Order: sequence, then structure tokens, then C-alpha cells
Amino acid sequence: MEKQFAQWMEEECSQIGVTLSEKQMEQFFQYYEMLIQWNEVMNLTAITEMDQVVTKHFVDSMSLVKAVSELGSKEIRIMDLGTGAGFPGIPLKIAFPNLKLTLLDSLNKRVKFLNEVIGTLGLEKIEAVHGRAEDFGRNPEYRGQFDLCVSRAVANLATLSEYCMPFVKVGGAFIPYKSGKVEEELNQARGAVKLLGGKIENAVSFELPKTEGERTLVVIRKVEATAKKYPRKAGMPGKEPLK
Repeated sequence: MEKQFAQWMEEECSQIGVTLSEKQMEQFFQYYEMLIQWNEVMNLTAITEMDQVVTKHFVDSMSLVKAVSELGSKEIRIMDLGTGAGFPGIPLKIAFPNLKLTLLDSLNKRVKFLNEVIGTLGLEKIEAVHGRAEDFGRNPEYRGQFDLCVSRAVANLATLSEYCMPFVKVGGAFIPYKSGKVEEELNQARGAVKLLGGKIENAVSFELPKTEGERTLVVIRKVEATAKKYPRKAGMPGKEPLK
């Protein structure tokens, strides 16, 4: 493992209060190498510089600990929706092995990559599944089964809430990772969040190490079951966001 990689990881993890063992550090490095290797044949990420991957993918993913302090101490069941190359799910699983994760992505070749990573890193209690949020959100095996649903997918909050809230059990939370100022987006999504059985509880903002970028984790608590008609059929949540 490159010394520089370990140094960056250690330094930036300490800024978000995360400590990694040597084994975890090795797993992160293996993940980084696989990401770069697979990225040559398929489009996984536009961010490939080692220091950028450390900050913008790995540390950013783990920053969920700022909003959920018990990440490292409980078996929490998490759905990572629109996981792409595995963010935030795989970094969370490496850093907090007690978590139980489902990674959902609509592109089969990305799911193949994720399964390869899971196998190579020897990760347990984690599955990568291929499908659409609209279908899985109606499936009783997944609907209302998760303590947390997280997503770094780029979509407005009303749309993302319709995709994610059905997965969360009452009492659990949906936590999207958002960039920059979010007040306006939060205000616009309040109606949709309420319709879906949620309540905006908190917004945790912080600066990512080494970048100017502000990050906000929005904690949306599920206070009642989501009505059966949500999520609407494929494409609708994006075309006509709930108000």
C-alpha cells in the first residue's frame, strides 16, 4: 500500500473522528486500485486522482458518522440507493463492519463491479442488487425494512425522497448527502417529505477536508408509514416531483 495513501486517509479520517485499523486501510487501498482498474473499461467515476478519491469518495462517504453517531456500535440496516461505484455504501461497510448493507443500482455492470469488490475485500453482511428504486420500493422484502436509507445520487430532494422513503421503517431515517447551500431545496421538499410520512429533523453541515466544498447531511425522520401509492411508476418521481 502506498505510504502517501495511508497518510492522507489517516489525516482526513481523524478530522471526521474515524480511526481505521491496518486491515481496513488495506481494504480501502484495494478498493481504490479496483476502482481505477475497472474505470478504464467502464465509466464508474470522473474522480480518479488518489487524493481526490480519498477526500471526495472515501472520507465524504464515511462522514455519515457526523449525523449518526452510533454507526460504529450497532448493527444498523442500511439501503444505499443509486450507489454507482459503491458510494457511500462500501466505505461505510469497511469503516463500520457491524453495518448491514444493501447497495442498489440500476446498471447491471456496476453491480458486477460491486460484487467483485465485496468478494475481493471479503466483506460480509452486504449485498449488491440490480434494479430500479420504483420496483424495489414496492417489494415487501425491501419496503419498510431499513433503519436508514442513504444516497449520494444527484436528484432534487422531493424526487429522491419518493425513491428512498418507502425503504425506511417507521422511526428510521432517510439521509441524503447534499452539496452547498440546501435551505431552498429543503423548503421546496417539505410538502413531499410530509406526504411520504417523513419529517425534516436536522441538517448537519460541514466542510470536507482540503476542499472548499460544503457538505450537508439532511436527516429526514420517518414518522409514519409511506402511502402504498408511492413510489409512483418508473420515471414519474423525476418528471413530476411531489409538492
